[in-house]
Amino acid sequence: MTVEIHRHDADLSGVRLHYLTAGAGDPVVLLHGVPQSSHEWRRIIPHVAAKHAIIAPDLRGLGDSSRPATGYDKKTVAADIWELVGTRLGVPRFHLVGHDWGGPVAFALAAHHPEAVRSLTILDVTVPGDGMEMSQGGRRWHHPFFRTLDLPEALLAGREHIFLEWLFDTYGHRPGALPAEDRAEYLRTYAKPGGLRALLAYYRAFPTDAADNAALVAERGKLRMPVLALGGDRAFGRGMETYESMTRLAENVRGGLIPECGHWVAEEAPEFLAEQLLGFFAECR
Repeated sequence: MTVEIHRHDADLSGVRLHYLTAGAGDPVVLLHGVPQSSHEWRRIIPHVAAKHAIIAPDLRGLGDSSRPATGYDKKTVAADIWELVGTRLGVPRFHLVGHDWGGPVAFALAAHHPEAVRSLTILDVTVPGDGMEMSQGGRRWHHPFFRTLDLPEALLAGREHIFLEWLFDTYGHRPGALPAEDRAEYLRTYAKPGGLRALLAYYRAFPTDAADNAALVAERGKLRMPVLALGGDRAFGRGMETYESMTRLAENVRGGLIPECGHWVAEEAPEFLAEQLLGFFAECR
């Protein structure tokens, strides 16, 4: 299955976002995770673009987007996406999908612009501020490590490939889901000047994100749009944690497990995930 994918750049308020577009129909916005980029959706886009218009940005500081010094709290990153999709591209309503750190960005966007989000899908992540501990009591040890000032830079600068390879090998379940050429594409962007700094900034904003999200729920209540929450059931997949997190933050939640899948859900189980997304979108017109 082939589809024509177009690449664009948009100069916004304080950041330049690179983004992909494809297909036609009801819009779908895909938000990638860390340490990835919009490239992670390469196996999903051909399926979904058959029925939908795809917009897949590189988040602030990541991929081929610019790397501002600040603004990595997820409320600000979500504001970037709204400026691109809602203001620059003039899309009034869309389905919204977020994986890994793209999930908390998607949650912030849905909470601030609920009238625009037709449906919300959260993939293999929990949302800071949901009342639970995101790092699994230390099992995800890299979370506090990345939040430590200065030490990660000293240990990882110039050695990004070692840690990225370890993450891809350890957090996935299906062998071959991330071949060498795709790992090289991710390394290309994270080895750019500022790439490691931006990666760490997503984690270092965690306390701000938790406070922002808890305040949002306290002020506005739970999300009301339909929510699909899925987690990988193997390796470092989140399992049912993603569903459980969203039930604390939204009223209308469905979901469960992605079978035989680790954390890299769009690359380990693209056919299953595309089928789930298309079925969900069809119910949320």
